[in-house]
Amino acid sequence: MAKIDNVKGLIIDMDGVLWHGDKPISGLKAFFSTLRDLGLPFVLATNNASLTQRQYIDKLAKMGVTVIADEVLTSSMATAKYLVKQQPGDKKRVFVIGESGLKEPLEKQGFILTDLYEVDGNGKQRGADLVVSGLDRTLTWDKLATATLNIKKGAAFYATNADTTLPTELGDVIGNGGTIAALEAATGVKAISIGKPEPILYQQALSTLGTTQAETVAIGDRLNTDILGAVNAGIRSILVLTGISDRNELAEMDYQPTWVLDDLESITAALRESFLNDVVEKE
Repeated sequence: MAKIDNVKGLIIDMDGVLWHGDKPISGLKAFFSTLRDLGLPFVLATNNASLTQRQYIDKLAKMGVTVIADEVLTSSMATAKYLVKQQPGDKKRVFVIGESGLKEPLEKQGFILTDLYEVDGNGKQRGADLVVSGLDRTLTWDKLATATLNIKKGAAFYATNADTTLPTELGDVIGNGGTIAALEAATGVKAISIGKPEPILYQQALSTLGTTQAETVAIGDRLNTDILGAVNAGIRSILVLTGISDRNELAEMDYQPTWVLDDLESITAALRESFLNDVVEKE
């Protein structure tokens, strides 16, 4: 069994780790019960920008798991926190491709959301200073066209994440990376991505946990985002094999997770064993 030593905080992905779509992964409730029993703090940090913090809390509640606001961090929240520090006060107009999970954090940070075809040169309208793209399950040609026009007029181009796929009950479907690819092809401008594998999301989660890099472990199902993001942030990681990546991909990577475990039940058992051993050793 894996010895997960010196862990005082966890940063946990959600899609493919805790659930597939609306179906909880086996062992979900026992996993969270273990974290509470061990007094092990965690942040649920997801690249999926479609849902709000509240919606994620409610989704887990329906699965029998209670979490609080400080335990949920989405790539859209991380993007809004990042942009408010980067943008001057007179550059707050944003055209969003995304859902409420992205729009709400931007509005809370004081950004003004622009509408379809609100573009410089279209009559007396003023366009967007920024275009931000996140997962949008109501994506239309009009949204893509408006984003393209704004970017071509000079709006900075950001993405909550670049995930090409999203795991669901039916299998993997297109993710925000597909939208970004279309816009990059149309504009010739590369998006600046905030989510994993960039370290920003993990760095914000570390700040919330109040733990050091050496004391923190990331759990994820995708090598090129969750695990590479952990490497970029300087923290250890667990690849769980219930989502996107499998063992066969490991041989092709020039970076590796610290541990590879089959599922949540395996992680739960490893954590309990490791913490029990720590108590015995201290005695």
